[in-house]
Amino acid sequence: MKVYIETLGCPKNFNDSQVAAGLLEKGGHRITNDIASADAVMLNTCGFINDAKKESIERILELAEYRSEGKVLIVSGCLTERYSEELYKEMPEIDVIIGVNDYARLPEILSEIEEKSGKAGRRNSVSGIPCNFDADAYRRFDDNPYTATVKIAEGCDNRCTYCIIPAIRGKYRSKKQEDVVREAAELAKRGAKEIILIAQDVTYYGMDLYGELRLSKLLREVCKVDGIEWVRLMYCYEDRITDELIKVMASEPKICHYIDIPIQHASDSILASMKRRSTSASIKKTIEKLRAAMPDINIRTTLITGFPGEKKAEFDELLRFVEEMKFERLGVFPYSKEEGTEAAEMKPQVRSDVKQRRADRIMRRQVDISLECNRKKIGRVLDVLVEEIDEDGSYIGRTRYDAPEIDNSVIFTSDRKINVGEIVNVEITDAFDYDLVGRRK
Repeated sequence: MKVYIETLGCPKNFNDSQVAAGLLEKGGHRITNDIASADAVMLNTCGFINDAKKESIERILELAEYRSEGKVLIVSGCLTERYSEELYKEMPEIDVIIGVNDYARLPEILSEIEEKSGKAGRRNSVSGIPCNFDADAYRRFDDNPYTATVKIAEGCDNRCTYCIIPAIRGKYRSKKQEDVVREAAELAKRGAKEIILIAQDVTYYGMDLYGELRLSKLLREVCKVDGIEWVRLMYCYEDRITDELIKVMASEPKICHYIDIPIQHASDSILASMKRRSTSASIKKTIEKLRAAMPDINIRTTLITGFPGEKKAEFDELLRFVEEMKFERLGVFPYSKEEGTEAAEMKPQVRSDVKQRRADRIMRRQVDISLECNRKKIGRVLDVLVEEIDEDGSYIGRTRYDAPEIDNSVIFTSDRKINVGEIVNVEITDAFDYDLVGRRK
């Protein structure tokens, strides 16, 4: 079968889709980027919060229209892992439902459908059994992947009261260090210049497998890979950002002075209700350590407004913390009540309009902070990874302080032709709320 794969959600989902593609090719199927020529269409969904679930459902219905052309519709990912029975019952448009742990079974399922001329019947094939990383060895890498993710762990043991991820992806499972390095080396051979190490919590890496936190050691090994120029971390829990990790980040030239620390809140009472191990003081201390060791570091965080029990006083504390810390990158999400979580049963729940209004207020303040941070880069010469060539001949790229898809861009000119994927020196000449302007040096 020829299979078209579409992915929604986080970098971990895109990583999973590449594994699924590799397994399908190993099983004798073909991957196509042309949905019209495909025999089967697969959607890898996100089911983390309500907005993501809504987007996934809407896209399923849109892709279901291709079934009239005889195409098989496969739905996978977090939404199916969480709601497989409901989807099977309520959405007859779906032919095959598989979970986040079941991609190794997909080639066989499609072969059976192909043998029966597409009439093998609907099936819910979500096993719910946590998988290991054997399937990752067959991951299908993009051609010339100048930036690529490497998943170093699966699952999560943190059990935050608002989060459903442990129920979807299982307990924390680290990938062997040698397998992570091998994957990074393979990506480098294919042209990757930036490696992004991803997990629900990269800072917990190794504890289950080696009995100790091993992220620092892993980073040193990944940095030895020839061809890799940037190494980026996503996502880090504040309480596991050790002095050793900070030392490695500061001393290894390849490691981007960028870190994503989703702190979620800054009120100790709310953090306790979330079952986060951090406190306002510990977060502040860690940020101070990072900035002392790497004065140019850009810190990204995410926050939740309107968590159950958040009163005006707790919100004001969060806003003051944002104003004091001046995070270079920041995103805010109104609390999403997720069934099956402890927080969903907490009282009192905050009204939707209040949650949104508080999120908007923080983001309005963050615009000013972001502009202030960006203006400090005017006059500096920064390395920029070129990602796009505009119609007017200008270039669009990212600095080492920005992750793909979610952070700032640099728009710049050059008197010499540049190819996508190159890293070039750009002098910053102007700054806006979320983007920089410059010219190639």
